[in-house]
Amino acid sequence: MKKSLVDHLGQYATYHRDPRNIATHFIGIPLIVVAVAVLLSRPQWAAGWLSPAVLVALASAWFYLRLELRLGVLMSVLLGLCVWAGHVLAQQSTLIWLVSGVGMFVVGWAIQFVGHHYEGRKPAFVDDVTGLIVGPLFVVAELAFLLGLRSFDLKCWRVSARPSA
Repeated sequence: MKKSLVDHLGQYATYHRDPRNIATHFIGIPLIVVAVAVLLSRPQWAAGWLSPAVLVALASAWFYLRLELRLGVLMSVLLGLCVWAGHVLAQQSTLIWLVSGVGMFVVGWAIQFVGHHYEGRKPAFVDDVTGLIVGPLFVVAELAFLLGLRSFDLKCWRVSARPSA
């Protein structure tokens, strides 16, 4: 049975109740996503527009679009920007490419683990590897929720993530 957007976000949210943990995810996850795009932007084929980063972004976009069109389109645009940044950094010297990619990756994960220290719970991907692809979606959905852009239709995943009494 295919999980819905609410199923994915609800499961992920159960690992992210502490506001400090959620706040760290607003920094850590984007750093990790850009870092992966940077590190997968070499090699480049087909006149430089195709790379492993593009292939991973396309597969991720397909996942997001299948869950919901609006968030899927937004995630696709954001992934496109990450891949663009990755390709720009991949054009630099090997040292700059590696230091920027590995640096962002390490700093992003360090921030994530600080957040999970506050949470007192391990990251979601430890129990379900899909947490790695749901994490970026969670950050975007949480931001949309905080800005009041998705207050009615995604509220149920935040409520379902609360501990039962």
